[in-house]
Amino acid sequence: MTAAAARSNSVSIRSAATDIDPNSSQRGQTDFDYVFTGGLYSDVGGCYANVTVQILHYCEFEARLRRSGIGTAVSNQRKALDATTVRVQTAPQISCFVGQRRVDLLHCNLMGPRSVLLVLLARLLGIATVAHAHVTAEDFTGSFRGSRLVAPWLRMYLRWAYGLADVVVVPSAYTRTTLRSYPVDAEIVVLTNGVDRSALVGGGDIGERYRERYGLGTGVVVGLVGNVFERKGLQTFLDAAEALPYQFVWFGPYDEGVHAATAVRDATNAPPANVSFTGWVEDIRGAYAAIDIYLFPSHAENQGIAVLEAMTCGLPVILSDLPVFREYYADGVDCVIVDSTAAAIEAIDRLAADPDARDRLGAAAAETAATHDLTVVSDGLERLYQEQLA
Repeated sequence: MTAAAARSNSVSIRSAATDIDPNSSQRGQTDFDYVFTGGLYSDVGGCYANVTVQILHYCEFEARLRRSGIGTAVSNQRKALDATTVRVQTAPQISCFVGQRRVDLLHCNLMGPRSVLLVLLARLLGIATVAHAHVTAEDFTGSFRGSRLVAPWLRMYLRWAYGLADVVVVPSAYTRTTLRSYPVDAEIVVLTNGVDRSALVGGGDIGERYRERYGLGTGVVVGLVGNVFERKGLQTFLDAAEALPYQFVWFGPYDEGVHAATAVRDATNAPPANVSFTGWVEDIRGAYAAIDIYLFPSHAENQGIAVLEAMTCGLPVILSDLPVFREYYADGVDCVIVDSTAAAIEAIDRLAADPDARDRLGAAAAETAATHDLTVVSDGLERLYQEQLA
């Protein structure tokens, strides 16, 4: 039997009546974290039957990544899958690969050593495999001390690791082009990371508290949300703050240990007088609500979930001139794209003086973010799984 045939025959056929109700007391007795039934149909034996697809949706180092873009992307996927018929397990167990609870598909969100072993095992057993490419050598560079030295080796590793999967999912055509240049030989599919718009509703009162807590005052606040990395445009952020009279704030954690980049340690230990580095905050709604202009001068991105979050909140966004931003956004329509620190400073000053322009850009940005709703992710993942199991 071919691997494709083995995968096709592994799809579980059952009636909705035999499945466990997600709200019932039996839910704790199953290995599966989420249980969904009905809706997918397959032509089996000449008639249509109710098909439930079972997947292992795995993220290696998940606990360490909760406060990162990867962690947000994984959370988005799982919330999106809530709206589908897919049964999702998140912890690898023997039952994922043998017996009645054997999964039909393995979806790995970080191709670390354990994920590689799982993919190799799945291939041996004829289980379909999906690798989600959240990491490239390009966006790893400038994230930690020594990352530039490691990046070439990471590129070779990712070429091999991503190539093990049946299909690789990337959040942009830019990332697909990047992986093809390695080259990664597997099929590569583009699917937005999406944005959980419902999780960003409200936050105005929290934003006011954050302004007070971090001494941001009542004037124009320029800000950014996310981990503090050199790659995110730290120097441009600092240079703009020193050139302008507005308050600047960076909401997000930063490393202080030996692996922290020198530039990050220096900036967070002795920032300019009008710059605040808050560290981790408990509610990102308040972070976005405290900001008037969102500055994101990143050097490399595969998509940038924080940009979609800022747009969802109706903020005017200033972006660096990257291919991925040109791919998804339109300069002067839903964002301002700049190609230098001087251009970023000019854009900030212009928007700070024009509330109407900020409102127009923010409204258009929110419309753009809506096209990356989690319904797009759920539809894309469900379609991808069906194609891999066909």
